[in-house]
Amino acid sequence: MILVADSGSTKCDWITIDQGVIGEKSSTVGFNPYFCDESFILNGLSSNSSLVAIKGKVKEIHFYGAGCSSPERNDIVRHALQKFFPEADVEVEHDVLASAIATCGNHPGLACILGTGSNSCYYDGKIVHDSNFGLGYIMGDEGSGSYFGKKLITHYLYGILPEPTLSAFQSRYLMNKEIMIEHVYASPGANVWLASFAKFFTEHPNDVWVRKMVQKGFEEFFDLAVINYPDYRKLEVHFVGSIAFYFEDILRAVGASREAKVGRIVRQPILGLAEFFKAKSIAS
Repeated sequence: MILVADSGSTKCDWITIDQGVIGEKSSTVGFNPYFCDESFILNGLSSNSSLVAIKGKVKEIHFYGAGCSSPERNDIVRHALQKFFPEADVEVEHDVLASAIATCGNHPGLACILGTGSNSCYYDGKIVHDSNFGLGYIMGDEGSGSYFGKKLITHYLYGILPEPTLSAFQSRYLMNKEIMIEHVYASPGANVWLASFAKFFTEHPNDVWVRKMVQKGFEEFFDLAVINYPDYRKLEVHFVGSIAFYFEDILRAVGASREAKVGRIVRQPILGLAEFFKAKSIAS
């Protein structure tokens, strides 16, 4: 049995391939080794009854995760997975590779992530090439869930959130400066907490302020993380992530304004990954 995982900082999707058959998808919390340790991962795995039921049957694991961009961080995830799935050979890779496989397949292109965080890479059809992007929620993550959560909270606390956005926010959330400081500066998982407010954006897709912020965030992402690739006009630019999925119309319009060819927009790359490894298992 093959187990494939795609993990952001908020959520991790899991799916099995057994004798060429793709199983049901399940989910756990996200495992980003920047913010979690081995015990956190083991506890998260143990909370999923579907994974517990197959822990002795899995022979091969392909884990793609946010923050899995160095051997040291990858080892945190790998050691936890090997403890939980004792019969499995474990491969841990960065989530940008998952986005590339799920959207580009075997073709060259730019693969971008707009989820809890944001990132982009050039994929030549086989390997991901290093980029300068993906600096995290403090220094980067333009156009991501954490970026939009930050905009929403700061505009509210500054007292510049316009109506009717203000009333909608106040009816949904209790927020003040002390609450923000506690979650952002004094507690772990600030990026996930900020990104949780992106749900407000997807629940109010026609709000004038929401659409204005989304457009600005996407423009910033394209200007920093897309058009700085020398041949971006010649390549299709693909996206994964809920932010890209829910605001596809704005994303494509911003892409067109930058002369970029926006290609596939996939909410959850796990299904594309499953098809990829199903094909590999059948071919072998």
